[in-house]
Amino acid sequence: MNTPDAEQSPAERPALRALLSYARPHRGILLTVLALTLAGSAAGLAQPLVIQSVLAKLMTGEGLREDILLLTGLLLASIGLTWLQSWLSERTAERVVLQVRRGLIARLIRLRTAELDRTEPGGLTTRVTSDSTLVQHAATGGLIQLVDGSIHLLATIVLMGIVSLPLLGITSAVLVVVGIAMGVVMPRIKRVTTEAQTSVGEIGAALDRSLGAARTVKANGGEAKETERATEAATRAYRAGLKGARYHALIAVLAGLIVQASFLAVIGFGGALVAMGTLELAALIGFLLYLFNLGGPVLSLVGGTTALQQGLGALARIEEVRSMAAEDDVDGTPPTPSGPPPAVTVDGLTFGYEGRAAVLDGTSFVAPAGKVTAIVGPSGSGKTTVFSLIQRFYDTEDGRILLDDTDIRSLGRAELRRRIAYVEQDSPMLAGTLRENLLYSAPDASDEAVADVLRRTLLDGFVASLPDGLDTAVGARGLALSGGERQRLAIARALLRRPQVLLLDEVTAHLDGLSETALRRTVEEAARDCTVLLIAHRLSTVTTADQLVLFENGRVSDHGRHEELLERSALYQDLTATQLTAAPAVATAGAH
Repeated sequence: MNTPDAEQSPAERPALRALLSYARPHRGILLTVLALTLAGSAAGLAQPLVIQSVLAKLMTGEGLREDILLLTGLLLASIGLTWLQSWLSERTAERVVLQVRRGLIARLIRLRTAELDRTEPGGLTTRVTSDSTLVQHAATGGLIQLVDGSIHLLATIVLMGIVSLPLLGITSAVLVVVGIAMGVVMPRIKRVTTEAQTSVGEIGAALDRSLGAARTVKANGGEAKETERATEAATRAYRAGLKGARYHALIAVLAGLIVQASFLAVIGFGGALVAMGTLELAALIGFLLYLFNLGGPVLSLVGGTTALQQGLGALARIEEVRSMAAEDDVDGTPPTPSGPPPAVTVDGLTFGYEGRAAVLDGTSFVAPAGKVTAIVGPSGSGKTTVFSLIQRFYDTEDGRILLDDTDIRSLGRAELRRRIAYVEQDSPMLAGTLRENLLYSAPDASDEAVADVLRRTLLDGFVASLPDGLDTAVGARGLALSGGERQRLAIARALLRRPQVLLLDEVTAHLDGLSETALRRTVEEAARDCTVLLIAHRLSTVTTADQLVLFENGRVSDHGRHEELLERSALYQDLTATQLTAAPAVATAGAH
């Protein structure tokens, strides 16, 4: 019978080493399990010899008391050892899958933003769920089954040879023929497993796509389209599963064929030898018992090889995650930043997203320390990209960003992001309560600080009106809140951190006039303690800024105060005449 290594390609060898690395921390208990398994197999192998002795003594009339006691003891020992090794094996398997999942979870959460941009979240999560389970079985039970099956098979063949070499020759011929057939089938299981697991990942990605934008799907009547998309992925998984089922059924047939074909050959040939007087009947019966026992190690080898091939297929997908670039400098708790707010210098930035033209092309400007700098410009001119680069969600291709005189690339991401608070355009919330979201990055904030930030963002009345107050759940992605409530909560969360730099991306998009006026005052207050950069399309938000930076086609086309740009920049005049025209009326209404 071909071993897995015989079919192993050079690309698979690292995967096998990775599989063994998961088993290595548990090698002590796995060796114990293996020893118990081998002891149980030895107890089983000894039983046919004792039965052969019993049969021989029955023919001669000798006493059977010792043999019966020995046979009973071997049977009880086999049962006890099997139970103990099964329990230890299953416990170790659960520990292995926990180890795999812990590593994957830590890696997935730390993947760089560029990796997440090009990978479906649903496809990544299946690595933690179904793929890790296949690795679990391969790294524990599969390896033990292979070793036990190999040793058990070898020992069985040796004992069969001791009983009768001619009958062993007949049996070996059957083993070789069926083993060749299995060697052809086994490698295909790995390919089918990889295909099936990929399809399962596509199901998760399709569901994540539709459930993550459930309101958009429903509002646009897209239920049938999204159902079809997920169903197609499920159908592909079904077809891959059917392929795997066919191979498993074929292997089961081949495993049974080994015993059945060997049994028929031995009965025919062995019966002839007994009739000729060259083989004792007790020896034939003993050989047949070993032949029936042969099914155990064969099934262990088949099961172990199948689990190994499935595990290698799943491990290839897990190793894809491990090969993705991750942020390795986000752990630890950096000290709370102290000192005056820094100036933010953007110097000659050039950057483009993968597969797209450059979004920024030599962008340069300075946001003065402790001042409010508003960034304005047409959509797609690179405003939000600059914020992403300041946060080191992406690293710059050319140019640099400084906090005072410190290049942000010399700072670990944990330290950099501790200095900066970022309020995203759509203000996403995490499932949980208002309190959990508010204290997400400032868990030690005092009750007084929380009350103050709620008052400054006009959330105090809203929270007071809720029966559970801050312990009210926000729903999945914060959808239990209105857009304006999410934005104010995101701003409150950012201010509670007491950052040195505050980034606000379109944070007035869902605010009414009263809330926007309050936010403007809050931003002005925050600028006393931090440097504020904001992206805005509302005129009322930018007119009071200390500086406006005008973006156009990935470059800074001008900068200055509102009145200065309005006087000399045709682009800014167009912006105020189009995107910004509705803002003054809203702001005025809110001021009353």
